[in-house]
Amino acid sequence: MLEKSSLKRNFIMNAILTMSSFIFPLISFPYVSRILLPEGTGKVSFATSLIAYFVMFAQLGIPTYGVRACARVRDDKEKLSRTAHELLIINLVMTAVSYAVLALALIFVPRLRQERLLYIVVSFTIFFTTIGMEWLYKALEQYTYIAVRSIAFKVVALVAMFVLVREKEDYVIYGGISILASSASYVTNFFHARRYIFMKPLGGYQFRPHLKAVMVFFAMSCASTIYTNLDTVMLGFMDTDTTVGYYNAAVRIKNILVSIVTSLGTVLLPRASYYVEHKLWDQFRGITRKALNFVFVAATPMMLYFILFARDGIYLLSGPEYAGAVLPMQIAMPVLLFVGISNILGIQILVPMGRELSVLWSIVAGAVVDLVLNALLIPRFGAAGAATANMVAEGAVMVVQLVMLRKEVLPSMKKIQYWKIGLALAAGVAASWWVNGLDLSRWGQTLGSFLSLALSAVLFFAAYGLTLLVAREPLVRQVLGQILGKLKRRS
Repeated sequence: MLEKSSLKRNFIMNAILTMSSFIFPLISFPYVSRILLPEGTGKVSFATSLIAYFVMFAQLGIPTYGVRACARVRDDKEKLSRTAHELLIINLVMTAVSYAVLALALIFVPRLRQERLLYIVVSFTIFFTTIGMEWLYKALEQYTYIAVRSIAFKVVALVAMFVLVREKEDYVIYGGISILASSASYVTNFFHARRYIFMKPLGGYQFRPHLKAVMVFFAMSCASTIYTNLDTVMLGFMDTDTTVGYYNAAVRIKNILVSIVTSLGTVLLPRASYYVEHKLWDQFRGITRKALNFVFVAATPMMLYFILFARDGIYLLSGPEYAGAVLPMQIAMPVLLFVGISNILGIQILVPMGRELSVLWSIVAGAVVDLVLNALLIPRFGAAGAATANMVAEGAVMVVQLVMLRKEVLPSMKKIQYWKIGLALAAGVAASWWVNGLDLSRWGQTLGSFLSLALSAVLFFAAYGLTLLVAREPLVRQVLGQILGKLKRRS
């Protein structure tokens, strides 16, 4: 039986890992955005979003399928090694195909040919992601190793960014440094894997048993990547690089917050798969209830706070040149709750139960909604239209999954004490809303925005947390009880 303490540690380490993927741009972007301006950051954002489709094709759904497949055989090193080899070989073949298609696109598509060097640099993420085998480490729940390794490379990249990005024309260098921060650490994964699997060929590989599930996960990945990156790609083709720059600034804070909310679901996938494999249904239902409660307690205050203080967030992160990003950011905030719920329903419940097709249909629904709304709204509303399309698409995914799991999930959702969360949110708004009326810009726009966010955040989240404690919200009481218990044991 897996220890409960390891689950808590995995959640913390995975939260650190996922947050580090966004903390690097959060630290660097205030500097880079002022050097490259919306046009330069828009070019890099468009290239990154476009290359994401080639990464998706090369990975073929294995990032999610591989976690489940390896988690089921992780107690047998030979079976684990053979499974990992088979999946890696599939990835390598598809990576070669992806690069061939990308080469043709760079030759024949004028929009891409103009920035060929940028796309070549950013495309290194395709190869790095393949050899990284992140799915193997997640299946083995090696989140401490993943987090430490990833953060080390991000620190190196951060230093390189401040040293090398000095002029508006350095956007290609910035694109390369972004790839170094997000993907270069995968190289160490490949060599470190010898600690867990045999690196020499074992022979007797069977690829066919993987293909059906892999193709389902690939279809899920296709649909998901469409509505995750389609807004940026369509903006790039239908509008200007400057508009893409506005949208890129708008979604950065949202992505950081989404990573916090979805960290728990990512950690629980191998654990949930283990429970399903061993038919430990009570434990499976228990972590599901806690995960849904966590999403509502964590997502709703962050969503509401950054709707109220979006302007200061954008001005601090990017500068007043990005004022066009404020409205798109406010529109995008409900995605925190939608993605948090659908991540639990899809990744933690449907996938371990082998219901990948249900996840696929929900994501297809989101992709269709996103495509149609982007086509209708971007020409008229630009970045705000793309944000609206993405928000509605994420809501569609959540609704479809809720309908599919209504018998399994609704009893757990009914136990969430919504009135206590609503009361705490009202207390947070009442405590912090008046900060918007302060004129702190006399200290300078950047410093004024920082002071406004610091003061309002302390007031909002302190009032929110204290209200939940007074109202005796179950999850908050449990967390506080565990913290106090540890302090008593140490004293």
